[in-house]
Formats: sequence, C-alpha cells, structure tokens
Amino acid sequence: MSTQKKSNVLAIIVMILLFGMISFVTNLASPMGDVLKNQFSVANWMGTLGVFANFIAYACMGIPAGNLLQKRGYKFTALAAVIVGFAGVGVQTIAGLLDGNTAFGVYLLGAFIAGFSMCMLNIVVNPMLNKLAGGGNRGNQLLQVGGSFNSFMGTAVIFLSGIFVPDVMKAKISQVFPLMYIALAIFAIAFIVILFTNIPENENVGKVKKDDSKIGPMSFRHFVLGAVAIFIYVGVEVGIPNVLQKWLQNGGLGANPDAESIASTVAATYWLLMFFGRLAGAALGAKVSAKTMLTAVSTIGICLVLGAIFLDPSTSVNLPVFMKTEGFGIAEVPINAALLVLCGLCTSVMWGGIFNLAVEGLGKYTERASGIFMAMVCGGGILPLLQNFIVDQTDGDYLVSYWVIIAGLAFLLFYALVGSKNVNKDIKTE
Repeated sequence: MSTQKKSNVLAIIVMILLFGMISFVTNLASPMGDVLKNQFSVANWMGTLGVFANFIAYACMGIPAGNLLQKRGYKFTALAAVIVGFAGVGVQTIAGLLDGNTAFGVYLLGAFIAGFSMCMLNIVVNPMLNKLAGGGNRGNQLLQVGGSFNSFMGTAVIFLSGIFVPDVMKAKISQVFPLMYIALAIFAIAFIVILFTNIPENENVGKVKKDDSKIGPMSFRHFVLGAVAIFIYVGVEVGIPNVLQKWLQNGGLGANPDAESIASTVAATYWLLMFFGRLAGAALGAKVSAKTMLTAVSTIGICLVLGAIFLDPSTSVNLPVFMKTEGFGIAEVPINAALLVLCGLCTSVMWGGIFNLAVEGLGKYTERASGIFMAMVCGGGILPLLQNFIVDQTDGDYLVSYWVIIAGLAFLLFYALVGSKNVNKDIKTE
C-alpha cells in the first residue's frame, strides 16, 4: 500500500510538470504572433495564425490521441507526445534561420506540430490527475494544482518574451531562440523522467470491445455540452490577454516608449493571477463543487469584461510592470486593462471545473471522452482569430472585440447552471 502511494505521488508530480510544459510551449505562440506581425508586415489576424495553428492541431489530433491513449496507455502516449513536441519546437527554431515567406510558413508548420504534442499531453495529464485523486471534488482539486503550475509557466514565458523582445516593432523570430532552447531542454528532460517513472495504467488498456462503438461519450448530454464549453473556454482564456497585449502595444498606452515591455508585463500579470487563482481553487476544491466554482467565476467574468468594454480608457490605474528604460516600477494603464487582467482569477479555475463536470459519471468512456475534449481545445485558436478579425474590421477598435468574450462567458454560465447535469444515468459505464 505504501509503495503504491509513493508510486502515485511520483506520477502526480510528473503529470503536474507536464501541465507546465503545455503552458510554456502554448503561451509562447501569443508573443510570437506580435513578432510575426511585425517581421512579415501582416495584419493582426495573420499574426495570430501561429496561435491558430497551435490550437487547430487539437482538432486534428484530439480523437486519434484519445484512441492512442486507450490502446497504448498513459506512459507510451506521454513519451510520444514529448518526442513530437521536441520536433515541433525544433521546426520553429529552424524558421528563425530562414528568410521571407518561407520562414513564416515553416514557423506555422512548427506551431502546428507542437500543437499535436500539446494535445497529446493534455489527453494524458487531465484524466490521469482526475483518476489519481479519485474524481469528484478531489479530482477537481488536483486539476487546480496542476493548473497552478501551468499558469506559473505561462506567466514565465510571457514575461521572458518581453525581456528578449524589448522592441516588438523590430523583432525577429531569432530573438526568441533562448525561449525555444529552454523548451527543447524541458522536452529532453521530461522524456528521461517519464521513461523511468512508473505511471499507473487502466486495466482495460488495449482491450476495446466491439460493441463500445454503439455507446460512447457523445451519448451523454452533459459531456457534449461540456465539450462545447471547453471550446469556448480556451478561446476566452487565450483571447483576453492576446488582444489586451496587442491593444496596449498599438496605442492603448499612448506614446509611451515602454509600451511593448509594459504590455508584455500586463499580459503576464493576467497569467500570474491565473496561477494564484488556481492555488485558491486547489485549496477550495475539496470543499466547493466545480459547479459552484464555475457559476461564480463566469458571473464575475461577465461583469469585469462589460466594465472593460464600457469604461473610458482615459481613466487609468497603477500596475507594477517591467519597463525596458527603468526596469521594475509602477506604470499607469487604462482601467479597462486592469479589469481584463483581473479576469485571470476567473479563468483560472474554469478548465478543471469544466473537465470535472463533463467526465463525471462516464466511467469506462473517460479516455475516449478525453480525446474528444482535446479536439475542442481548438477554440483557443479560433476565438482569438475572430477577435483579431473584428479589430481589423473596426479600424483598430480592440475593446469591441471583447463582445466575443461576453458571449463565451454567458455560455459557460449556462453550462454551470443547466448543461452540466447528467441526464443519462441509465447508461451503463462499467
């Protein structure tokens, strides 16, 4: 019994580390969008194609990766994901050595390959953490712990990008090489650690009954709506800081010479608040249900974004930031930006809550459900693309694009209150 507990603790640590890798590589795509926009002189929405390529890979790989997990197990899938991730970041690095449109295309290919890896890792990490905790509130709690480290790494990469690329208007892919080298090193170390770690497998790995195709995760209404919720949530999570950073870099801070570094720090603060929010979610996860959590943060999020849309940007507040000319200090930013940053506290606990609610009661269909779930993460590339398209169509009105976020948060509130109820309890899941 003691050996089993020790084995589970090590497996949990590995899963949490993988959670961090997902965020580091995924969040690198957001500041890279600004680099692409300026290096290749393209529109806002084209600069977002790196994020789009990264997330659209989920739509292509989600179900195949879920099938791989069911047939070959957690360890094999995790090792395969790390290899694919190393290849993806490697291709992005090569893009920095090329010129012209070729470099742009190669970078997008690398982002797409890296997205395959992130999808596969998510498919491993989420059900494994939920399983190791025994599901229910404890499962939600452990997912929030993993999410905390995820947010920490996401904060780190955004902050570091502001240091390595102090002048985004003159930025090039090659300037971000240090971050890519870090990602490659993380993948290499992770492969070795996973290879020598005992990761618990399900007893039914590789055993798929023929009649399983008749009934599956899509037979459960609460899972179907949960999959839609995750599509919307990831788009909301990524879209808020993505457009916020672009707004502050392109006039939101006026003629401030430190606009680029301040914008990066403000966006990083959003991810930092997600880190603290997930720590709070982990502390409350065993006491507060995922439904209650999701209801509260969706409501608060709607109020914050509405405030950001309607308040006068000339009203400013002070935020601690990093400035390339003065270092760390206090800078004035529009109150709208501060409200959007606070949304990080709301989005922080949504992933774990939605996943927990969507797979509750699925039993033997959980692994297949995870694959479908991950396919829907492509919303992280589609909603920000839609927001940036709206910005282009409204002559640079960044704040009006946040009506997309309002609509998304409204659906998440509906899912928490109504859509998450399991109305298909008559289906056998064992």
